[in-house]
Amino acid sequence: MSRIRVRLDIVGVALLALALTGSPLAAADTAPAPAPASPFTVEEQRLDKAVPQEILRRGGFDTVAPQFAQALEGTRSFRQAERAVARQGARLWDRAVDRAQGRGPARGDLSRDDDRPLYWARLGMTRELRQWQPEFGLTDAERARLVDRLERSSRGQDSMNLPAGKGFKRIVMTGFDPFTLDRDIRISNPSGAAALALDGTWIRTADGPARIETAVFPVRWQDFADGTVERTLRTQLPKADLFTTVSQGRVGRIDIERFNGAWRGGFGDNENVSRTETVPVADPASQPQWTTTSLPYKAIVAAQTGRFPVYDNTSVTQIPPGGTTPVVSPGGPTPGSTARAGGGGNYLSNEIAYRATLLRDRLGLEIPGGHVHTPVLEFGAGNTTEITDPEFMRNRVDIIGQVRAIIRLAVETSG
Repeated sequence: MSRIRVRLDIVGVALLALALTGSPLAAADTAPAPAPASPFTVEEQRLDKAVPQEILRRGGFDTVAPQFAQALEGTRSFRQAERAVARQGARLWDRAVDRAQGRGPARGDLSRDDDRPLYWARLGMTRELRQWQPEFGLTDAERARLVDRLERSSRGQDSMNLPAGKGFKRIVMTGFDPFTLDRDIRISNPSGAAALALDGTWIRTADGPARIETAVFPVRWQDFADGTVERTLRTQLPKADLFTTVSQGRVGRIDIERFNGAWRGGFGDNENVSRTETVPVADPASQPQWTTTSLPYKAIVAAQTGRFPVYDNTSVTQIPPGGTTPVVSPGGPTPGSTARAGGGGNYLSNEIAYRATLLRDRLGLEIPGGHVHTPVLEFGAGNTTEITDPEFMRNRVDIIGQVRAIIRLAVETSG
């Protein structure tokens, strides 16, 4: 009897579709695809383009998002989902670090130092989270909490592990995601690549061994306003002997940025969002217009750390006291001036340097710290379509090596 009833139900649905549309299959053909429980972000929408898919495939990370979706489907409560998300996010970070450092199979023909598979795989995971509709239900706040947990765990932000003990130095280093993707979606960020290559590594210095712990940050204004930098670094800087924030800067050169300004200049982020305002921080009443590096910039500039020239960049853009018009000041800010750009500009590179050094000062820490701007990572001449080439790979490897050398030198010359 149950089979007969099922068949009658199917016939009834087919007849209804035929009566309404003239075709028994039209109801299925025209049914819209289910919308995601939460709309995809601008970053996530880029994921369907050919280049991200090629990077995922050739990097061996094309199975990450489907496997993450399976892990989500296996959960039966929010608590189980939260644990699964944290575990899968950490696994992605560890996999990217292992690949960059030569552990395990490469799973693809992209060079191991490539940071882009991590970026695009993470977006595949966050997109799965946004369209996931579990039977136990999710509030908007719970979904946002899961996304945040995934972001932090897959960026190494909650797994920095500076060991205790004596006889060695502890170093914190940060990098960034790729950005300006609407200009060239193939772009890689050497600071993110350096973070993967150096995370959890030991380097030998004249003063003994040093341990490096790293994390990667998004290129999004809102995340910084929400305190992602401070949340990550507040517990780490008091344990550290040195820290450096790193980002991609100018073509063909490395800059040690002397001054950081409290100003957002409005350039669009990875969500195509613009912000023009004073850098939003806690306790704005005590917020300075400028912070300064405490890295040993003179020693770094004087040394031979690699093939790219290194500069002590003191230039800023300021509104002088009593003035209204921004001016470029090559020698640094005037006391009482208002910031409009630090040496590293007025984008998120400048902002992470400002936030990290402000945190250093507010915590009363006497440690070397500041910002290093790497060269722009360029493709070989004439390459406007391929996702990699020999010159591109050589440039990234050389930048990573020079960042490592600068950190070693900073440790050795900081006392």
